[in-house]
Amino acid sequence: MISLTATAPPISRKAHRLAVGVLFFLLGLCFASWASRIPSVQQRMGISEAELGLVLLALPLGQLLSLPATGWLVAKEGSRKVVLWGVVLYATALVAAGWASNLYQLIPCLVLFGVGGNLTNISVNTQAVGVERLYKHKPIMASFHGLWSLAGFVAAAVGSFMIGHAVPPGVHFLLIALLMGAGLAVSAGYTVRQDAGVDPDQPIFVKPDKELLGLGAIAFCALICEGAMFDWSGVYFKKVIQADKDWVGAGYVAFMSTMALGRFGADKLAERLGARRVIQLSGLLTATGLLIAVLLPMLGTALFGFFLVGFGTSAVVPLVYSAAGRSTHMSAGMALTSVSTIGFLGFLLGPPIIGLVAGATNLRVSFALIAVMGLCVSAVASRVRV
Repeated sequence: MISLTATAPPISRKAHRLAVGVLFFLLGLCFASWASRIPSVQQRMGISEAELGLVLLALPLGQLLSLPATGWLVAKEGSRKVVLWGVVLYATALVAAGWASNLYQLIPCLVLFGVGGNLTNISVNTQAVGVERLYKHKPIMASFHGLWSLAGFVAAAVGSFMIGHAVPPGVHFLLIALLMGAGLAVSAGYTVRQDAGVDPDQPIFVKPDKELLGLGAIAFCALICEGAMFDWSGVYFKKVIQADKDWVGAGYVAFMSTMALGRFGADKLAERLGARRVIQLSGLLTATGLLIAVLLPMLGTALFGFFLVGFGTSAVVPLVYSAAGRSTHMSAGMALTSVSTIGFLGFLLGPPIIGLVAGATNLRVSFALIAVMGLCVSAVASRVRV
């Protein structure tokens, strides 16, 4: 008897990889689009730097508030459903923030933007872990993060164009949201449908085991370094290097360029040397680059140092997330939530710690302290199974 029931052809692992890569790119585009128009929003609302600083806390607040629930949602519902709805929320909150006309409207929009960012961060990395399983655990996580970084450059260029042509943030963000919707429509059908370890009875809070705590410690130290570079590289070049105004942003560009470039090569390196060895070398490279910038505070040497820091930070978080996703103690979503929560605290604490230490001493001492965090990455990696 001939069956009339059509069976859907299996989706190739290459199609899964491409779809998840598109999601990483769209999420990076969304976040960096907001960052590129912060000065425009500040100018339109007429708020001071102090007020802006308080407003910008709404985004990490939304991320922190949603961290416990995100892992539970991914474990209960699966990363596919969470990432698809998370992208919708992320894009919607971006558009709403662009059209907000006062602080009372902007702050809740940014809280939702933080929630959307966290939902998509945990779920898309869980998707990446699923794709990596299809490749028999061949390292591919860093290339996904490379696409996120690449999107940051694209968003910065688009943001500069929009500012130059006086396009309001609301219109700019609406165009980005439409692009995200198109990308989501194309890629949704090729995402990973079943996560390993999905448990509908998963509790919201699960105590991480020793291995996950170790991975979290690596992420904590690495993200302190990243947060410092994101927020303080321009200040360092202005006040310590005393670069001309046209070169003040050069350190940040050097760091971001090599971080993006390093992520596209990190998977091959991890396959050849092993993830632990790559993380150890990454920590040493980060410390070396920062110490060069501290001990030889001249334009050329500082640029070279920041290049090294970009390469040093490029592989650590993707490789740590990949290792967390292979946890046998809990589901991939919960494991990633545990590690990213610890790491995110480092990202939040790094910039203010630099400011406090610089206030008591100077910026060179602050950056030397961050170099110690790079050494800690190497030290902890020696004791953790990656």
